[in-house]
Amino acid sequence: MAEAADFQGTSPSPARRWLRRTGAVLAGTPLLAGLLQLPAGPPAEAATQAAPQAASDDGSVAVSVDSLTPSAPSENDTVTVSGTVTNKGKKTVTDASVGLRVGSLLDTRSSIDTVAKNSGDVDSPLGAEIDDKYTEKFSKLTPGVSQPYTISVPADELDLGKDGVYDLSVTLTGETSDQPWEQTLGVRHTFLPWQPDQLDTKTKTTVMWPLISTVHMTAETGSDEEQTPVFHDDELAAEISPGGRLDRMVALGKDLDVTWVIDPDLLASVEAMTTRYEIPGGNADDKNAVGGHQEVAKRWLTEVQKAVADKEVVALPFGDPDLASLAHHGTSVTGSLRHLKEATDVASDTVESILHIKPSTDFAWPVEGAVDPSIVKVSTSAGADKLIVRGDTFETGSDLTYTPTAPRPIGGGTTAVVADARLSTVFEGDMTRASASTQAVQRFLAQSLTLAQQTDRPRSVVVAPQRTPSAAQAQTMAEAVGALQDSTWSQPQDLTAAAKSKPDPAAGTEVPPASAYPKSLRKQELPRSAFEQIARTQDKLDRFKVILSDQSRVVTPFGRGLNRGMAASWRGRPAEAAIYRSGVETYLDTLSGQVRLIEKSETKLSGRSATIPVTVQNNLVQGVEHLVLRLTSTNPTRLQIDGNAYEEQPVAVSGGHSQSVKFTTNANANGRATVVAQLYTQDGRPYGQPVTFDVKVTEITATVMLVIGGGVLLLVLAGFRMYTQRKRAAARQAEEREHEDAADEADAETGADADADDDDAENPEASGRRPTEESSSDTREDTPEQPSDPAPDTAPESADPSGTGERVDR
Repeated sequence: MAEAADFQGTSPSPARRWLRRTGAVLAGTPLLAGLLQLPAGPPAEAATQAAPQAASDDGSVAVSVDSLTPSAPSENDTVTVSGTVTNKGKKTVTDASVGLRVGSLLDTRSSIDTVAKNSGDVDSPLGAEIDDKYTEKFSKLTPGVSQPYTISVPADELDLGKDGVYDLSVTLTGETSDQPWEQTLGVRHTFLPWQPDQLDTKTKTTVMWPLISTVHMTAETGSDEEQTPVFHDDELAAEISPGGRLDRMVALGKDLDVTWVIDPDLLASVEAMTTRYEIPGGNADDKNAVGGHQEVAKRWLTEVQKAVADKEVVALPFGDPDLASLAHHGTSVTGSLRHLKEATDVASDTVESILHIKPSTDFAWPVEGAVDPSIVKVSTSAGADKLIVRGDTFETGSDLTYTPTAPRPIGGGTTAVVADARLSTVFEGDMTRASASTQAVQRFLAQSLTLAQQTDRPRSVVVAPQRTPSAAQAQTMAEAVGALQDSTWSQPQDLTAAAKSKPDPAAGTEVPPASAYPKSLRKQELPRSAFEQIARTQDKLDRFKVILSDQSRVVTPFGRGLNRGMAASWRGRPAEAAIYRSGVETYLDTLSGQVRLIEKSETKLSGRSATIPVTVQNNLVQGVEHLVLRLTSTNPTRLQIDGNAYEEQPVAVSGGHSQSVKFTTNANANGRATVVAQLYTQDGRPYGQPVTFDVKVTEITATVMLVIGGGVLLLVLAGFRMYTQRKRAAARQAEEREHEDAADEADAETGADADADDDDAENPEASGRRPTEESSSDTREDTPEQPSDPAPDTAPESADPSGTGERVDR
């Protein structure tokens, strides 16, 4: 009667399908029992058995299922399976036939895992082959040669009964020269979800769609006004270019009902590429070395803005910090939690400024959703009150026969949003092969349907895939999520709504202990030394920024660089992580070293007081201020700085300039004194390296001053005496010249008045001259010089200046 009711073009009801399938099984039971009681025949008789035997060389033919459409068929659909068969053996296979077999109903999630694990095992149980007309035959399969196949079967010919997931297998049967009977030489098991009717209670499914990359930007920027960013590689350009991983993530996710989970660092890095960026070591003539992907970056950001316009966006802390590493190794290092707080605070502003949408920052996502009490404490320290964890590391609950809903209150106002482990991990692995991708899609749908059929309780299920899916993995995810959203048993839901749904009181809420944290994940964590280096770099940054006139040029790029230094993407790459952190610290040291004291050689002082200049050089492009220069004498009893052991003076130097600061010194004794010049910030912390130099003091005493003064006086007196002597000699010479002139005049008068003189001689009274005077004169002129007459007291001196180096008596 059931068969009579199945009119052509009318799909059988679920009850009829179940009755028909049950009847077929019962009718075949006596026959199967009789066959089992028969003695084994020769190999030639194997072809007469209801089911072929497994080959002795299991899996000699590889069978792949590269496509199965539709992934979740309904009653009126035609199921099409295509793929390839490849002879891996050394014997040619003849009379080969590819057919479909519908196996048992897989009503538990673990049974699906078992079939997936043994999907190519020819010894695994096989169902009855579908009608022979839905097979594809090959006369022979040559070793090493692949042959494609395609089989299409109407859904109602699959003889499916009860709703659920069925084991659908593709088998290849044939013969070989050494085993000339029909046998199964290859098989591939996959899954066929069968839920043609709408479930009364659909599962609300949240799919997280991550936009996360590895670290690409450095803390270094150019000295120009725009602060040209510097990238340590150009791999990000490849990821956002057409066909790249991140390009595919955006293109695929825009048509899906998903929650976008974004690392703000990715958006900031791509935005930096929209203008001009540099790559160290690149050729300046190479457009890629100076940022040749501006248009690619602009296009990608535009596409992201369109994709998330009407979707929920969750912003992770900037740089996607490794919360587990921070909890296990960083909390004992002072200041580590400060970086997590800064990364969380800047996340919302970064996403909103670039995507023009307000993101949620309430979620923390530890690596692979693994948590322990310390990870929970660290994750919530920055303000997050919801943790995305994974079911395989979080207790489900005792005596539960179904998967509970996602949210679990774990105390302190914190909610653990438990992602389903099976659904979240199914896309891992190599998805570049069509067979692997198809298997992942079918397994994802199978697990989802089986979960939905566990109970009629309303539940929220969260899918948290790997952080950085490849392009092929993203393609597979999109196919699976698209099929799920078109299914009859699931409906999409945002992550925030899932977290707010009513928790299952029977679900476990105890956070796993630290001992339960996976060892494989612990081995990949950032070491304590990484957080110590980050703390050391932050301390240097704090000392450096206080002297800058424009702190934002340094604080922002270095702050973000420190966030990137603790990113989760460094897991498994310890060498690269160490190089990056060292690069940040080294570059900061280089910038700090641009403000320094110029080295000084020995300085000589000859006096009680003198001025010592110390030069401060600023090679930065911006000015520095709030600095204090201290000059300290290590021996103040010999040399004092402005009457004390040290003196301080404020310093402010414009960018690209130097400034000399002068200090007054006082010497108390002769000898050598060491002086130390050191820059300090206004809070009293030393800045840069000190400059030490010697000062040689030569003190001038009172006795030395008296001797020098006496010598100067003698020189003055000697000069005065020379002046008076020369003046006297000049006067004497003038007097002699006058005397000679007078004598000449007298001789002239004597010759003219000779006769008169004779008359006068005869008549002295008439001449007016007295005889006695004339006699006396004549006698004096005619009298010879006597030896007793004294010599002149001073010899005649020359009026010319004294010769060089001439010694003069005082």
